[in-house]
Amino acid sequence: MLKICLNNGTKMKTLLKYRKNYFSQNGEDGVIEEILIRLGIKQGWFVEFGAWDGIHLSNTYELVKKGWKGVEIEGDENKFKELKNNLSDYKENITHMCAYVHYGGGNNSIDSLLSQTEISKDFELISIDIDSYDWHIWNDLRNYSPKIVIIEINSSIPPGIEQIHFPTENKQGSSFTSTLELGIQKGYTLVCHTGNLIFVRNELVEKLNLPDKELNNPESLFINTWIPKTGLNLFISKFFIFFKGIVRFIVEYIK
Repeated sequence: MLKICLNNGTKMKTLLKYRKNYFSQNGEDGVIEEILIRLGIKQGWFVEFGAWDGIHLSNTYELVKKGWKGVEIEGDENKFKELKNNLSDYKENITHMCAYVHYGGGNNSIDSLLSQTEISKDFELISIDIDSYDWHIWNDLRNYSPKIVIIEINSSIPPGIEQIHFPTENKQGSSFTSTLELGIQKGYTLVCHTGNLIFVRNELVEKLNLPDKELNNPESLFINTWIPKTGLNLFISKFFIFFKGIVRFIVEYIK
C-alpha cells in the first residue's frame, strides 16, 4: 500500500524511528525508504562509493533491487570484480567504475567521473563512504546536486568540535559539526544521524514534515552511541546540544 504524507499541520515522526537494515549498517535503509516515501520518489538514480562488493553494508543495494539506476564506484580491483558479479542481474541499470575518487580536481574527481555517465545533474541520492576524505569529496561535488546525501563522519566526535580529516595531523575522519556546516553551505538540511549524516536539499525539506526541534536545532539529531563513555565527553556533547538549542530559540524569539 502506498503511504501518502499530507502536510496538515501535524508533524511526522523523527526519521530515526524508521531505522531498518536490509543491507545497510546502522538503519540507513529504513530511513532512506521513509524519506523517499515522504518526497514521493519511487524511482531514480543513485551514486555510491566506495561501493565495496555492492551488497555488504550497502546503502543502495535495496534501491538496486527495486529497479533503480545507479553508478557504483569502487577502487579495489578484487572488490570491483565481486561488485560486478554480485550485480550482474542488474547490469542494464548499473554503471560500474573501477576508480578511486580523488579530491582537488583531475580525472578522478567525482565531477569528472560522473560526467562519463548518463546521470542527471540533480539525481536522487549519493552515498559517500570511503573512511577518510568524505568531507573533501562532497566539497568537490560542484556540477551535481543530488536530492539526498548520505555521508560518513567520525561519530565519536561530539557536536561543537570542528575537524576535517587530516591524518598527518592525527585527525581521523570529519566531525558532525564540520560536515553539518558544509551541508548548510551547499544548500542542504540535516535530517538524520545514524552514524552517517543524511541531508536533503533545502527546497525539499518541507515535504518531510519534520519536527521543528530537529529543523531549528540540528545538533539535537546527534546520537551518542559512538562517543567514548566518559562522563566528561557525554556532558560536553549534551551541554553543547542544549546550548545551541537555547541560542536558536532566542534568535527566533527576537525575530
